[in-house]
Amino acid sequence: MKVLKVLAVAGALSAVTGVAMADDAVVHDSYAFDAHQLAPVGVRAEVGTTGYGGALLWQANPYVGLALGYNGGDISWSDDLSINGTKYDMDMDNKLAYLNAEIRPWGASDNRWAQALYIAAGAAYVDNQYDLTKNVGTNASVEIDGNRFNGGANGVSIAGNLKYDNDIAPYVGFGFAPKINKNWGVFGEVGAYYTGNPKVTLASNNNGLVGSDGRTLGQTLSDQENKIANKDEYKWLPVGKVGVNFYW
Repeated sequence: MKVLKVLAVAGALSAVTGVAMADDAVVHDSYAFDAHQLAPVGVRAEVGTTGYGGALLWQANPYVGLALGYNGGDISWSDDLSINGTKYDMDMDNKLAYLNAEIRPWGASDNRWAQALYIAAGAAYVDNQYDLTKNVGTNASVEIDGNRFNGGANGVSIAGNLKYDNDIAPYVGFGFAPKINKNWGVFGEVGAYYTGNPKVTLASNNNGLVGSDGRTLGQTLSDQENKIANKDEYKWLPVGKVGVNFYW
């Protein structure tokens, strides 16, 4: 599966960059290469669901640009993560490097708002990890995989992690990046990486505790791990980010 994803990404990027490099601004009738096209035209600062960071920006022609960037850190928009119906406290660690082609269908339009619309397609090296914890007090209960457990005399604690480990993931997204003036602009983008199912591990301090449907807590956590490993909704890593562009 990973080999197929890499081949698909390589083919998509080759097609896009091939169109860009065939533009008259890059390849002239005399086939003389314009070295100025290799220089970035701007930089970007961004923050979102995959962390905070920035990117270098290139513009091959009015219709096609490139963004090479990195997102990282432990920023998160929420302190919890719902997995298969159970909420866990979350500590996020993002490491993501990406290369996107930004395709502007109306890049040559006289309408600056139409110019600002783009489709992003590319790939990223994803190495994100989410540390998960769930503590159930003595007078509380929790439902995991449809099985309800009471905290008991000593309570129950669950810990684990969910990670997208060292994976190349293709990406598609939609963005809006209007210029404020010659040098400054803002942008917003939403999309998703196809990562395949993440790796997840869950463990408890009381695996022998029996729940409402007769399964132990250890067996229930194992069943939940298997479902996450095979459920389609976890194959996609959603992305939402905003930021500022600077052009020189």
